[in-house]
Amino acid sequence: MNARFVRHTIGTAWDAWHDSRDTAAREWLVVHYASLVKFVAGRLSAGLPRSVDTGDLVSAGVFGLMDAIDKYDPAHGAKFETYAIPRIRGAILDGLRALDWVPRTVRARARSVQDALTELEGTLGRQPTDDEIAATLGIETTELEKWLADIAAGAVGPLDHVALDSAGTPNGEPGHAMEQSELREAMRDEIRRLPEREQAVLVLYYEDGLTLAEIGEALGVTESRISQVHTKAVLQLRSRLAAAGMG
Repeated sequence: MNARFVRHTIGTAWDAWHDSRDTAAREWLVVHYASLVKFVAGRLSAGLPRSVDTGDLVSAGVFGLMDAIDKYDPAHGAKFETYAIPRIRGAILDGLRALDWVPRTVRARARSVQDALTELEGTLGRQPTDDEIAATLGIETTELEKWLADIAAGAVGPLDHVALDSAGTPNGEPGHAMEQSELREAMRDEIRRLPEREQAVLVLYYEDGLTLAEIGEALGVTESRISQVHTKAVLQLRSRLAAAGMG
C-alpha cells in the first residue's frame, strides 16, 4: 500500500475518501485502523487450537475493516471504532466458519447439551444443574465437563451476532437495526435470569473485555472452570432465544 507515503490526518483522509473516493486516502485509513483488526483477531484467537493461524484471522478481518470504511458515514454520529469492530468481528467469524475446523462430534455435543437444557428447563421451570444435564444426556458429570471444555474450544464468538453493548447499527439499515435492538434487549433479559456467577462471567467477558483467565483470577476459580461456566451460559441463552423464536 502506498498510503503510508501520503501526508494525511484522520480528518483529511476521511474528507478525501468521502468527497472524492480517493483510493490513497482509503489505503491510509486501512493502515491507520489496522490495530482494530489485530485487537479483534487477538480476542477471538484466545483459546483456539494452534492449527488456526492468527494471520488468517487478521486477513479476514481486514476485509471487514475495508467494508466498514466504505460504508461508514460520520454524519450518523457513531464513532468509527464503534461502527467497525462488529464488522471486523463478523468478517473474522465468517472466515472461521469457512475453515470448518470444529469437529462434527463437538458440534453434535453442543446441540445435545443445548437440547437437554431446553428440555430440562421446560420440565423443571428453572435452570438445571450439571448433574441433571449429565443424567439427561446419559453421561457422568465429569464427562459433561469434558464436553463443555471441547465445546468451549470451538465456540468462537458465540454471542457475537448480537453485541451486548450499545454498538452502532449499520448505516441505512433501519429494519435490521430494530431487529438487532430487540434481540439485544431479549438477550439482556435472559442474562438477568441466569445465576449470578453466569451473569458475572458474561458481563466481564463481553462488556468489560476481560479474558477467561482474568475472570477466573477475579472470581477465584480456574480458567478451565470459567470456560465451562461461560459455555454452559451461552448454550442456555441460545436455548432460550431459540425457544422464543429469536435464535
